Amino acid sequence: MILIEARKLTKEYVVGNFKNQVIKGIDLEVKEKEFISIVGPSGSGKTTLLYLLSGLEKYTTGEILLFNKEINLYNDKEMSLLRQKNIGFVFQFFNLIPNLNVFENVEISAVIAGIKDKSRIEEVLKMVGMEDSVHLYPNQISGGMQQRVAIARALVNNPDIIFADEPIGNLDYNNGIAIMEIFKKLNTEYNKTIILVTHNEDMKKYGTRYLRLIDGKITEDEKVIR
Repeated sequence: MILIEARKLTKEYVVGNFKNQVIKGIDLEVKEKEFISIVGPSGSGKTTLLYLLSGLEKYTTGEILLFNKEINLYNDKEMSLLRQKNIGFVFQFFNLIPNLNVFENVEISAVIAGIKDKSRIEEVLKMVGMEDSVHLYPNQISGGMQQRVAIARALVNNPDIIFADEPIGNLDYNNGIAIMEIFKKLNTEYNKTIILVTHNEDMKKYGTRYLRLIDGKITEDEKVIR
């Protein structure tokens, strides 16, 4: 089943008389249960592509079908509901609320998604290995642990797709490996579809497929044998 389809996708930023096209005619299909890593040098358009596919930014020309519907045909209310129910986001910066503990940080996302069963919060914290740290606050845990909480927060609504933008960018090597193992587990054991941007070439081995972006174009699209 195809969850996302992009056709002849472009993105152009205009500042005064200057136009900068950062995505240049991309065609892409994302199938259910895929784990796609997007790699490439800084400035190649990786994050922009992720934001376009997830609806966080508007494209300039082309077309994106998200869950078989043109993404621009979703109104604001529908898009908001889609993010609450069907999509999870993980970013480079953890964005945890400092005066809430681990459990409460995930609970906030559960409330937004309309989830009243607190056992779901316990379940996702266990999925990321944070079940024994629920009463700790962000300043009491490491960066790697904070990112685990951020992943749990993205999982609480049981999303169809997880979008991750440089999720290990602020972590040391060992913590980065641990986080990538969690994403791999989410894909292999929980059948989550994942699209993940990373500047670290070594991390593409955790996915099922990788795309290489150079100057706004896909120059490689290869399956990964794990």
